Amino acid sequence: MTVNKRSVLMVDDDWKLRNLLRIYLSGEGFETDEASGGQEALQMAGRRAYDLIILDVMMPGMDGWEVCRSIRKTQSVPILMLTALGETREKVQGLGLGADDYLTKPFDPEELIARVHALLRRASLKPAGQKETDTMDFRNLTIDRDGRRVLVGRRSVALTPKEFDLLAVLAKNSGRVFSREQLIEKNWGYDFDGDARVVDIHIKNLREKLKKSGLPYDPIRTVWGVGYQFSAGAEEK
Repeated sequence: MTVNKRSVLMVDDDWKLRNLLRIYLSGEGFETDEASGGQEALQMAGRRAYDLIILDVMMPGMDGWEVCRSIRKTQSVPILMLTALGETREKVQGLGLGADDYLTKPFDPEELIARVHALLRRASLKPAGQKETDTMDFRNLTIDRDGRRVLVGRRSVALTPKEFDLLAVLAKNSGRVFSREQLIEKNWGYDFDGDARVVDIHIKNLREKLKKSGLPYDPIRTVWGVGYQFSAGAEEK
């Protein structure tokens, strides 16, 4: 019986690093493709649906931020960004453009593999005992956790994996206030070495997408000094 391997696109102008990534990932059973630049990466991502993209930030020509922004216009594939920059503002910028995680070079191979597995698990994991259909309905808003789809009316909303996970957790626990740290713990699934403000960036993007899709209200309430709460109130069916 043939087992379909998970596919990863590695994007970096440093062939030595791409070679190391290929060794690490192949050893874990992943199928890998390589791109040495941004334009090549966009062409490859347009021809094939990858399970995950590892994307370097600092590349000549089209940098990783621009590549990430372009991919997010049409795809919700998990994106792990690599950077030699360790400052929080750089991470916030990348996450604000739709990246799902960040790893600073040089990195430990075991940490890379752990983050790759965590991203893939978060993108496809179904809770134990989940029913065939697991849908939450609110006024003009449908969240299908099983199919990982969000509808405003009948219009599909293209969310990144992290945006979907945040919305699903908040909606599943409607009325409960979550701190940023609690949302990071639930949605990243491992120790996050970064600024909790990344949650604010994802929430901001999520709100904008729901609004642009025609949702007439903001279902996410900011509880100042604490965190966020899903608050559809009496509008919930």
